[in-house]
Amino acid sequence: MEKNTTTINDLPAAMSPSEKQKSVGNPVSNTVPAVKATQVHKAFGDLHVLKGIDMEVMPGTVTVILGPSGSGKSTFLRLINQLETLTGGSIEVDGELIGYKHVNRAGEDVLQTLNDKEMARQREKLGMVFQRFNLFPHRTVLQNVMEAPVHVAKVPKKQAREEALKELERVGMGDRANYYPMQLSGGQQQRVAIARALAMKPKIMLFDEPTSALDPELVGEVLAVMRSLADAGMTMIVVTHEIGFAREVADQIVFMDGGVVVEHGGAEIIEHPQEPRFQDFLSHVL
Repeated sequence: MEKNTTTINDLPAAMSPSEKQKSVGNPVSNTVPAVKATQVHKAFGDLHVLKGIDMEVMPGTVTVILGPSGSGKSTFLRLINQLETLTGGSIEVDGELIGYKHVNRAGEDVLQTLNDKEMARQREKLGMVFQRFNLFPHRTVLQNVMEAPVHVAKVPKKQAREEALKELERVGMGDRANYYPMQLSGGQQQRVAIARALAMKPKIMLFDEPTSALDPELVGEVLAVMRSLADAGMTMIVVTHEIGFAREVADQIVFMDGGVVVEHGGAEIIEHPQEPRFQDFLSHVL
């Protein structure tokens, strides 16, 4: 089957660098954006979900994406992690174009679609936490966290066990290693899901509404783990409706609506939103 190709001239020009950058100890280079989206488009048939997203996320920073349901926030995260395929534009992770590679054909520089193995290698840089926990119900907490390191990264079981226990301690679940998911609260299951993502040693963590499926009294324990990751210098992109978390933790806040970035800036934009659509959104969620 012939690979999809696009000439390099078809790629959009790069956007200007982000104004805000924080240098901390993080595995991603501190001079190259951890994630750089350039004129990203995504359509599902006639439904145009993303309509030209430009965004830069610098290493060691937290970007929080806000917006109403259907604004394209989750789709954008899924594109970064290659769970969906771009319709147009480009995304780079740690300076590497995702989903494609440059090849020379008849003297012309073209982009060729990566194969599954190459995509899997790129995904190793990313950890993703979803709304639903998606834990294996028939396996213990420890077995859930060990699963990917052993079977995907081919880490020896003894080493994977030791590292999994460390990640469970990190999220406050070390004493539940031998429990099964059904024995845990929703907040505990989500903390296990975070440990599972961290076990693969990602450079960047993506969170897609990680507290939306939780009862209100359980939200705080998950946000506390996320705050600790931010304090440790983990690069994070978080889709959420938790305005308090955005105000306290985010280095960059992006408000999306209708598939476009309407407003972005630091925490001050929550107190002083400029765009009417953002003002209306905040009036409903605050």
